[in-house]
Amino acid sequence: MTSEHHADRPHNTGRPRRPGGPGYGRTQDRDARTGRAPRAGRPASDPARQAAYEAIAAVHRDDAYANLVLSEILRGMGLHGRDAAFATELTYGTLRALGTLDLIIGDAAGREVSRIDPPARDALRLGAYQLLFTRVPAHAAVNQTVDLVRAVAPAAHGFANAVMRSISETSLDDWLTKLAPAYEQDPVGNLAVVHNHPEWVIRAFSEALGGDLEDTARLLIEDNQAPVVHLCARPGRSDAIELADEVGGVPGAFSPYAVYLNGGSPAELGAIRNGRAHVQDEGSQLVAAALLAAPLEGRDDRWLDLCAGPGGKAGLLGAIAAERGARVTAVEVAEHRARLVDQATAGMPVTVLPTDGRTVGRDPDLPEEGFDRVLVDAPCTGLGSLRRRPESRWRRKPTDLPPLTKLQRELLVAALRAVRPGGVVAYVTCSPHMVETQVTVTEGSRRSGVEVDFVDARPLLPAGMPHLGSGPTVQLWPHRHGTDAMFLAVLRRTS
Repeated sequence: MTSEHHADRPHNTGRPRRPGGPGYGRTQDRDARTGRAPRAGRPASDPARQAAYEAIAAVHRDDAYANLVLSEILRGMGLHGRDAAFATELTYGTLRALGTLDLIIGDAAGREVSRIDPPARDALRLGAYQLLFTRVPAHAAVNQTVDLVRAVAPAAHGFANAVMRSISETSLDDWLTKLAPAYEQDPVGNLAVVHNHPEWVIRAFSEALGGDLEDTARLLIEDNQAPVVHLCARPGRSDAIELADEVGGVPGAFSPYAVYLNGGSPAELGAIRNGRAHVQDEGSQLVAAALLAAPLEGRDDRWLDLCAGPGGKAGLLGAIAAERGARVTAVEVAEHRARLVDQATAGMPVTVLPTDGRTVGRDPDLPEEGFDRVLVDAPCTGLGSLRRRPESRWRRKPTDLPPLTKLQRELLVAALRAVRPGGVVAYVTCSPHMVETQVTVTEGSRRSGVEVDFVDARPLLPAGMPHLGSGPTVQLWPHRHGTDAMFLAVLRRTS
């Protein structure tokens, strides 16, 4: 694929841009916060910073998911508006920048961060992020961090004060110059430090982008931007233009169902509460709709979503099925996720099966050759959604790939057996890793025991959509399309 600049992307997409540069776009509009030490009986840190610290600590201590735990913390502390926004920025920003922050903290402390007590370590990460990536005044960031450490790791408050003051004496650009290897000698190592991604992830991105490191750097910069919330207007229940007017957003650039939300909490929207819309990345909307756009001869009223949790794609398929007179079987092996699918598809022609999708042919509700269209939104590393799940880039490891790709192949084989001859299967992952995309599709189709043809997926996406490659598969990208990095392959069973 050829490398494309941001300027080549469609204009007027409604997605706010931030300036580039080393790291990933410092905050330009953060209000200054005072750094006064707390009085007796007052919290050790202001509520927004305290919420961010608790979320970050839960991610590292409990393997929690930032988006879930932060929502609970904000509700529990009663934070709304600017305080909630500040806490969210601090949480997500700190987690995104973790690798680079740890390098800087380790240098300033004169020891490996692994040797720092975890509560103090997370407080220092939060403080260093404020110093280097926001416009919070240095004295406020230092004082508030020391106060926080005094509360969570009292014996380390003097150490924290020294480390924070050392960090504050050097700008981010100078820290990066000091700690990042020279690009000419080690380009991947340089990009890892400058753009806050593990080296193995950068190599995977580069391979999927044809080895173009300049284009890879653009992706890394985009990956570090806070993503705009995308809504999906459910067909037959809502219209994207009307929904955009209702919520103060703008219609999406590509999906006919997408709306970009400019701010606020989507959970508070009436359209979300009454089932006329749901939160869903535009890329996920596009790949689900592509399955239904594939031409089909004969029967077209039995659709299967083989990996349906938490229910976003099942909700879109179910809404379209209601208009077309079709029915959807939504399979989800985890019971709590199956309940989420049930909630997401309430009132739609959708049957939720809490079972393993690999039981096709053994489960009477999942007969071989029983479905006209099948969606396999396979479990994956999630490397395509690092904007939305900042902790994933540091939590995922290359050793995660073998069991995941084995599961992906098995699910694709099950899908190809579930679809009737002449029917179509869409294999989808939210990862651009070649092993999870091209390799899995090739191996899965080979092992299925049925004859398949690849359908060119490009015409199944909206007309005029740029940068779709040479086909027949499609890889979407944050820096090219403003979506998660969704992969799509469409296969037609021929026998």
